[in-house]
Amino acid sequence: MTNRTRDIQLRDDGVTRTIPTRVVQEFETADGEVVEISRNFFAICQPNRDVYYFGEEVDIYEDGRIVSHDGAWLAGRHGAEPGIIMPDAAFLLGSRYFQERAAGVALDRAEHVANDLEIDVPAGFMEDCVQVNETTPLEPGSISTRVYCPGKGLVRDGELELIAIFNNASPPTVD
Repeated sequence: MTNRTRDIQLRDDGVTRTIPTRVVQEFETADGEVVEISRNFFAICQPNRDVYYFGEEVDIYEDGRIVSHDGAWLAGRHGAEPGIIMPDAAFLLGSRYFQERAAGVALDRAEHVANDLEIDVPAGFMEDCVQVNETTPLEPGSISTRVYCPGKGLVRDGELELIAIFNNASPPTVD
């Protein structure tokens, strides 16, 4: 999570609203080379404290150069809408919802499959974690298993694990 924010413009019943979001940056490497850097945009909705996902900027690399922006989307553009990345108090096993809502680009759906988990990753030992399975109609048959932990966020994505925590900033809140 970074200290940066980005304002996202959404139209709601003909009125444009500005939503302040927190920028979370992810780096993916393979064989020591950067293959993807994404900047994701999140905000907490008050009073229910659900965390909403407003999109991502994506840079895909080959041989140290950006070659595409596949997977990029932003709520409020081209019909895309925010999705829920994680509900706060309403984590019910079996619950399902869209995390990403950008037709033809990003349509991830989540299902709650486990809670009260303990997990040990390079970034540390964590408790009260939850497991979410994600699917998308854009890749029929694929399932991504993710583990989220309180105060840390995403700590395991398939075989990938959180290795370090650089900042403890919180996403902005939206009334």
